[in-house]
Amino acid sequence: MRTGNEPLHARSPLRMRCGLALWGLLWAIAGAVAFALAGRPEWAAACAALAMLAVTDLAMVIRHIHQGPHYQPGRNIPPYEPDRGRNEAFRRWNAGNRRGGNAP
Repeated sequence: MRTGNEPLHARSPLRMRCGLALWGLLWAIAGAVAFALAGRPEWAAACAALAMLAVTDLAMVIRHIHQGPHYQPGRNIPPYEPDRGRNEAFRRWNAGNRRGGNAP
């Protein structure tokens, strides 16, 4: 089932992304510990850097989940309509989306 009007406003499956980030974080930490114990500091540093990337991604995903339905809509929320360049507040088209020079 579609969850957005792709590709303009595609919605990310944040819970799945959160799980994958956790899985990657666990493996990166395990790799850093294992390489440090094996006496391979370069590989341990690489795994630690990868763990930091996973932590950053995890923090961003959790932030988006906490922001509510704008980033994590439920099945009962329909896809957002695209902007199409129209500024409804001022009843005019944006400069990049003019059609023939006159606004409807």
